[in-house]
Amino acid sequence: MAKIKYKRILLKLSGEVFKGDLNYGLDGGVILSLAKEVKKLQKKGVQVGIVIGGGNIWRFRDFKHLDFLGRINSDTMGMMATVMNALAFESALKEVGADVRAVSAFPCEKAMENYVPKRAKHHLDKGKIVIFAGGTGSPFFTTDSAAALRALEMDCDVLLKATKVDYVYDKDPVKYKNAKKFTKLKYQQVIEMGLGVMDLTCASLCKGGDLPMLVFNLNTKGSIEKAVTGGKIGTIIT
Repeated sequence: MAKIKYKRILLKLSGEVFKGDLNYGLDGGVILSLAKEVKKLQKKGVQVGIVIGGGNIWRFRDFKHLDFLGRINSDTMGMMATVMNALAFESALKEVGADVRAVSAFPCEKAMENYVPKRAKHHLDKGKIVIFAGGTGSPFFTTDSAAALRALEMDCDVLLKATKVDYVYDKDPVKYKNAKKFTKLKYQQVIEMGLGVMDLTCASLCKGGDLPMLVFNLNTKGSIEKAVTGGKIGTIIT
């Protein structure tokens, strides 16, 4: 069995992953399959925190044309979307036998417990998978920034950002055949080059907290396990 490189991780998942090939919503097969992959990590003794975006349901940039909503209301709806995704993934993880607890920075007591750092860290210490919903709990922040913040608060060893591409590129590899891939980067390079892999707040948080990020393709079979064991995969940013 491969040796675990990262004992405590924060896995950032895009909400778009949850819709699979659907135009909107949740693909049960995709979610259960992903839950099984995460359960394997728990079985190996990895302490897993998860932040899920809400892009399969709602996010501000997709609905900018609805001017009457305003940024704060739209971001609030986005935070609610992450709560919905967290509930779905919590249920899927329980279905495959995982010990899991969903918490939210956006108060939603009837659905899940409110996020309290010490309590969430206690759940991780006890081996529970912890899903962090509600983003940062405030508008104007992306779930990438929320993932960086939670990873730092939970003293995670690494932030794993699961994407649809194998590496970080200087431009969209789907549109440009000459796109340059990177296997290693510094956060300062990400900031200076304006690479779209994360927003500036996320990059600044990770840089200031000396938190490494591994960007990899979630669609590659066994990619999460390979990332956790230090296999040759994706782009490492330090």
